[in-house]
Parts: sequence; C-alpha cells; structure tokens
Amino acid sequence: MTSVTAHDYAWIRSSPLFRSALETGYTLSLVRGVAPGEVLRVMEAEPQGTCTGADALIKRQDELLDPTDYWDESFLAGAFTVPGEGGDWTLVLHVGDGGMGMQSRFLEALSADGCAAVHSSNGGKPMHFFHWYEDGELRTTFEWPTVRGGNTPDALNSVMRDVGFELSDDEGETNSRVDTKAAVFALAERLTGVRVTEELLRDAEYQLGHVPEEPAEEWTSIVIDITDAHGERFYKEVTRDEVEVATARARAQAAEPIVIPGPSSPTT
Repeated sequence: MTSVTAHDYAWIRSSPLFRSALETGYTLSLVRGVAPGEVLRVMEAEPQGTCTGADALIKRQDELLDPTDYWDESFLAGAFTVPGEGGDWTLVLHVGDGGMGMQSRFLEALSADGCAAVHSSNGGKPMHFFHWYEDGELRTTFEWPTVRGGNTPDALNSVMRDVGFELSDDEGETNSRVDTKAAVFALAERLTGVRVTEELLRDAEYQLGHVPEEPAEEWTSIVIDITDAHGERFYKEVTRDEVEVATARARAQAAEPIVIPGPSSPTT
C-alpha cells in the first residue's frame, strides 16, 4: 500500500481537465483484473472505437449525444489498462452530463472476483460519492466521510485518517483544511495502488463505449399529495389502470372532429 496523502493530489485544483470534470460531473472507476473491453461489455456499452486523451474523450461525448435531449441519460465511457496493486487495473472515465455513470449492478459484477474503487461528482449541485467494492459487495460508501454506509462502513477509517480525513464523532464535521476531493483520490490510490495524474488521463489510449440509459422502472400508481397555504391537504392515489383509461379517453376525444355550429344549425 502506498503512503500517498491528499497533498499528493493538490494538482486537481489547478488542472483545467479536472476543473471541467467538477463543473459538469465525472465518474472515475478502477477495476482490478478485468480488461477494458470486458468492463465495457459488462456495462452493456456499444463499442465506439478508440481515442487518445481525456480531451478527445470529452469531445467524442459531445459529438455523440444530442445536446437538446435533456432526458437522455446515456453516456460515453473511456477505459484503459493501468498497473496497480496486485496486477493490472482498468481505469474507466466518464466526464460530463452530470457524471454518476457507473451503476451499482455493473460494480457488483465487475468486482465479483476482485475489487473496485469509484469516486464521482454530479457537477454543479454538487454531490460527491465514494464506493469501495470487494467480492461483489459494497463494503464502504460515503458522500460525506463522517457518514458512511456499506457492509463494513468503518473498515477504511484508519486509511481515511492517514490520507487526510479528520473523522469526528460529531456527524457532519471534518477538518475544513482538508481538500476532501484530493483525499478521495488519495484513498482510491491507497486501495488500488494506481496513481492518477493529469498526464495519465491526458495521454492514455481510451477504448470507448456508449452506455445506454437505464430502463425506466415499472410503476403501478402515482400519488398526488398537496397541502395549500391554509393547511388544507389533498391526497389521492391514482392507479396505473386509471391513468391509462383516462389517457385513452382524452386521446379519443382529441381525435373527434370539431363541429362548429352554423347559423342554420338546429338548436337544442
């Protein structure tokens, strides 16, 4: 395990590439023992050839996606091999469109016989996440380092302190002098042995894959719950069957011809 700390990742604050990643969102994943092509296959990505460098990856993402389709949550992922602890790792990078690209079902499959570390940001809001998987299970995850989840939420506490996090017994408190994003980079390196540098991301040869958006979940009903300024509450649950019947009725009515009575039309 390396002795890296948050200080070693101070470069991210002067990096044009990472500034763009924080503004628009990103996901950086490290997966041990699975080749880039196989990682993209597990992610159900459609192959899109290769490109050199993160700038080209971002440009290809912009070219591939329709900027007017705000509801399209598909994304372009770039993957390449990098040496690390215990052998080769695949680094998967997605920049733009809100980030948050790597789904939990992908990570469970990819870490089934090994491990994976993922950190991300959704851009301007912002929300920042870290996930650590081993043997197909989410071991440790957090948005804020003092509020952790997973099967073993406290397993990384000593490493987190070593890289710079000052964990407090008071929920939500940490050392304000610590750059938590730099500390997350350092934590990922402690766990994987992979040193991420601007040069690495800038010069790598990426295998590209277009990952489709997740299918919408089936729904059975919707709930309307409104309370007005006077405290009066309106609550109603509408089933899917009721919505579909009402929609069909509205479409049928919209398809009916519009009749405009003339002066000789009979009155009723």
